[in-house]
Amino acid sequence: MKADVKLDCFGLLCPMPIIQTIQKIKEMKKGEILEVSSTDAGIKEDMPAWCRLTGQEFLGLEKEDEVIKVYVKKLKD
Repeated sequence: MKADVKLDCFGLLCPMPIIQTIQKIKEMKKGEILEVSSTDAGIKEDMPAWCRLTGQEFLGLEKEDEVIKVYVKKLKD
């Protein structure tokens, strides 16, 4: 999936990937896609839940070895 913005959260544990996502999403324009790369398996459940709570769109995830990439589309400010 093609992302407009990428966020590297390697080595960070919950809740830091979500906190960094919140900060990055604020800098983005509506309609842009954020790719978050993480080594924390909790992001697989945390990111969809965060998207439901905040009105952003969870587009899915990819897993390559120990790296999990999640994709979020900004729908709201």
